[in-house]
Amino acid sequence: MSKQKLIILSTVFIDVLGFGIVIPILPFYLTEFGASALTITVLFSVFSLCAFLSSPLLGAISDRIGRRPILLLSIFSTSIGWFVFASAISIPFLFLGRIIDGLAAGNFTTAQSYLVDISKNDEKERVKNLGIIGATFGIGFILGPMVGGVLSKISHAFPFYFAGGMALINGISAFFFLEESNHDRSTKPLRYNPLGPILRAFRSEALRSLYLKWFLVCLSFVIVNTVFALFMQKAFNYNALQTGILFTIMGIVIAINQTLLLNKFWMKRFTNNQLELIMLAMMIIGLSLAASQNLILFFFALPFVGTCQAVYRVVIANEAIKHAEPTMKGEIMGMTASVMTGAMVVSPIAAGVLFQVNISLPFITGALFVLAAFIVSYKNST
Repeated sequence: MSKQKLIILSTVFIDVLGFGIVIPILPFYLTEFGASALTITVLFSVFSLCAFLSSPLLGAISDRIGRRPILLLSIFSTSIGWFVFASAISIPFLFLGRIIDGLAAGNFTTAQSYLVDISKNDEKERVKNLGIIGATFGIGFILGPMVGGVLSKISHAFPFYFAGGMALINGISAFFFLEESNHDRSTKPLRYNPLGPILRAFRSEALRSLYLKWFLVCLSFVIVNTVFALFMQKAFNYNALQTGILFTIMGIVIAINQTLLLNKFWMKRFTNNQLELIMLAMMIIGLSLAASQNLILFFFALPFVGTCQAVYRVVIANEAIKHAEPTMKGEIMGMTASVMTGAMVVSPIAAGVLFQVNISLPFITGALFVLAAFIVSYKNST
């Protein structure tokens, strides 16, 4: 594996590691500040709003000036954001840390664009690279919750210092060793409108349907992930370490699908349309089981939810790239991220409100969103 690809994968890994650390630890960390469940979910929304505003701009800029400077900006901002978050002395400082990270949240999408650049327009290699980045996502998701759970024994703030330090080391490595991948620069005038890429997507019939499905599924993903730790605490009295172990199980499911099953089973035996329907059906089953508040059924739900999250993301990314012009790949990947972060702006707050009414409501609502996406996919396939 090339040095550049290793750096890109380490960037994704550290980004996801930080995300994996946050989910199981955040409710326990914020308890020290007297934060409510709604405040916790709003904290997710603030980061997502900033990412929503920045992702399409960063993707479009990377098409013009290159991937390397955008990656460096994003990586170092992530490091600063985590350090501010970990050293916070009040709730406003917690929000400041997430705002800093969110305003330059181009790590994942620019990394995807980088791997697309070096795929030489070969679909098989592109799917393989997207699978590798997905597998790295899964591995980060395996280790992140465990790292967070174990390091939280030192203090609830220490895992966030650890994530910031890892991002700093990664940024230094990228500065010295990462080469530019985008040699087919766009010369179109840069116009900043965070809604612009989404509006342009919806003018295309193919992309309109694609991103509608992605938006609905992202609403479900985010609602469930936002309240996951809170749900485990309320329903089963789980602590940070126990919640981290459950996320690790989910990460193992994701990694197995990305490394072993994606190319050798899923992509080989099913078309994109068939995979969409299968994954969405699995997600509906998984969320319905999780909503039961039965621990045994909850464990049965994890493979369904994890498999959908692993495979569906790659299917959508690959389908979106098929519609991208050579000079628009970064913007298309930024558009994908914008749809996801757009969902992440509103859904955490909705999750907090639903959770306060009934702790199972977020899972039921998530299943309904996925059902809507399933209906859209089914109509498109017939």
